[in-house]
Amino acid sequence: MAILYRIENRILKQTVKRNLKRFPEDFMFSLSEPEINQLVSQNVIPSKSYFGGSFPFAFTEQGVAMLSSVLKSDKAIEVNISIIRAFVTFRQFSLSYNELKDRILEIESQFPDIYKALNYLIDKDTVSKNNKERNKIGYKK
Repeated sequence: MAILYRIENRILKQTVKRNLKRFPEDFMFSLSEPEINQLVSQNVIPSKSYFGGSFPFAFTEQGVAMLSSVLKSDKAIEVNISIIRAFVTFRQFSLSYNELKDRILEIESQFPDIYKALNYLIDKDTVSKNNKERNKIGYKK
């Protein structure tokens, strides 16, 4: 069962303003008047008064990661830990991908004739798929 946590808008804004150096333009921005109007027209929010007269912040992916590191709630800490784990997993995958790529390059250099033959077979299949027989037009018996 998922438990949703809400942080009051004023607390969120206060936390961000106290840590403005952590939120450059590509991490966070304020919504414009037309964007707020669009949210109201799509019934995402009930009315502009929902924001209390201030423009709400919008966070990019990096901004959410930074936000999870400055907020003190249990949910923010949980999100921050998940983000760090995702980065570690991605790094491990990236390392194993590079190892695999290096090994393939090594094999290609050891057996250039086999590499050329494999490329020919791959290209041959691609060319034959592209040159499928077209539907004949005109008189048919």
